[in-house]
Amino acid sequence: MGFFRTVTAISRLRSRLIQSSNSLGSVRWLQVQSSDQDLRSQLAELIPEQQERLKKLKTDHAKTQLGNITVDMVIGGMRGMTGLLWETSLLDPEEGIRFRGLSIPECQNLLPAARPGGEPLPEGLLWLLLTGKVPSKEQVDALSKELHIRSTVPDHVYRAIDSLPLSAHPMTQFTTGVMALQVQSEFQKAYENGLSKAKFWEPTYEDSLNLIAQLPLVASYIYRRLYKNGQVIPADNSLDYGANFSRMLGFDDPKMQELMRLYVTIHSDHEGGNVSAHTAHLVASALSDPYLSFGAALNGLAGPLHGLANQEVLLWIKSVVDECGENITAEQLKEYVWKTLKSGKVVPGYGHGVLRKTDPRYTCQREFALKHLPDDPLFQLVSKLYEVVPPILTELGKVKNPWPNVDAHSGVLLNHFGLTEARYFTVLFGVSRSIGICSQLIWDRALGLPLERPKSVTMDWLENHCKKAAA
Repeated sequence: MGFFRTVTAISRLRSRLIQSSNSLGSVRWLQVQSSDQDLRSQLAELIPEQQERLKKLKTDHAKTQLGNITVDMVIGGMRGMTGLLWETSLLDPEEGIRFRGLSIPECQNLLPAARPGGEPLPEGLLWLLLTGKVPSKEQVDALSKELHIRSTVPDHVYRAIDSLPLSAHPMTQFTTGVMALQVQSEFQKAYENGLSKAKFWEPTYEDSLNLIAQLPLVASYIYRRLYKNGQVIPADNSLDYGANFSRMLGFDDPKMQELMRLYVTIHSDHEGGNVSAHTAHLVASALSDPYLSFGAALNGLAGPLHGLANQEVLLWIKSVVDECGENITAEQLKEYVWKTLKSGKVVPGYGHGVLRKTDPRYTCQREFALKHLPDDPLFQLVSKLYEVVPPILTELGKVKNPWPNVDAHSGVLLNHFGLTEARYFTVLFGVSRSIGICSQLIWDRALGLPLERPKSVTMDWLENHCKKAAA
């Protein structure tokens, strides 16, 4: 009976989603498909209607204002400005991320899984981001096979990585691998041969799916090169994207494979304004191919204020254990947190530029930990931090969001299953983020989005403008 109750609940949720989408006039984007297993043909059907949708928006509402730009937005890195079209996901300050309108719990319920009640398959999220439709298991399986076919990595890529010293950061090696892949770009070849602008999306699609397929092999090669004496584990094409990635890294535990499916899915996209996503969009707007655009995105992701933060969280948590032991009390933890803050540092994994509540990506990872590793000492420490840190940051009075973000939890989960090398974590983030970035790059080309060129001003200009406004 439990199985039938689960099926009924999912069916009701699907029905509610489709009904709610009807009220928005966009039911097309939330249909559950059961046929046509070719992703490319689905896109070919969708693109013309979305081109017309964008054309109508420009024709009917080009001069509609979206808000006022203030001086603090200009000085503060354009924070809060509405200035990008990004179709694949939307970040709400209160609700968190939604992928094509679906929350993370809804994705966990609706997207196909490798086993009943398991975590969603990343291939399913790729289908959802590209089409706006919840795929069937058959469609996901077909896409998984297609990615396997596309996953062969040329030998020169590995040689390029091997030319770097072992001391090079894993992200440096990863970006090098992506740039070495660029020589196979279908978009570059097609553009040089005079491809029509209306068809730009087609070689972009080819490059994007090739890149997504090849990244786990490049990333796992770097991991094995750095930490396992170069003993490479070949791909297993009978496995799905997340499980195969886990295996190539060297982890066959079914729970670790489930974690990798969850990790890749929830880290895939976070709307268009974050550094890596925006960088990819900006570079691609110059008609740079997906390899060049994603390589640039990785360089942004490697910064400590962006993707490198997930590395810093685990290192900080381990420093707590080294100084205070695993059985640290709440009072000792408070003292350590205050010590960190008073030294001029931040508590890594807390706060977010947009979110004003606990990150749903943190929450689903916490639920995973409660299910699979409730007694892990570092998880228990993370749970104590969840109780201790927000009140302290609130008392400090300078933090708009005192709640944990996705980075506060991911490292502890990976560490539990044996992936303990914190410097490598951002590479995992990069593999995941390719799904969202590449999906949007395909739509950038399909919709013919223009070169990005915001206006900049000087401090003299700002001062003069403010004087005139005050007069």
